[in-house]
Amino acid sequence: MNALQHKYAKDIEKVLAKYPADRKQSAVMPLLYIAQRDGGYVTKQDLVEIGEILDMSTTEVASIVGFYTLYHDQPAGTYRIQVCTDLSCALRGADEFLENLCENVGIKVGETTEDGLVTIEAVMCLAGCDKAPMFQVQSPEGIEYHENQTVESTLALIESWKQEKED
Repeated sequence: MNALQHKYAKDIEKVLAKYPADRKQSAVMPLLYIAQRDGGYVTKQDLVEIGEILDMSTTEVASIVGFYTLYHDQPAGTYRIQVCTDLSCALRGADEFLENLCENVGIKVGETTEDGLVTIEAVMCLAGCDKAPMFQVQSPEGIEYHENQTVESTLALIESWKQEKED
């Protein structure tokens, strides 16, 4: 039994029970979610251990992390703002929004604020093209979507998080 199995034995057991033994690789996404639950990202060791549990290579598991915006292989801020910048959103000003937001927050795309509160990332397709600029926020509370955003509305949101942190 590896460390991940030891720490989350019941959760992993429940997930694996949903899949036939010969199709257990289908559990890769729920296991990745479990692995990143505490720290907000999946470690290299987690990739290895999930691969062991599911009889997959570490590369196969890592490819899932690399493809989906809900999985992360690096630590980030408490609030991860992921701005959609695909073509449709770009035509509605997403690139300019992202650039101005980062400038106002004082970081570059992919960076985290010094206080560790906010990371801003560019992602592809959050399925809200007609409501761009838009982003999803991943935090310990879950995922929230924010559509038809302005830099000002987003800065106000970040300020509310700072206030919550101080309270």
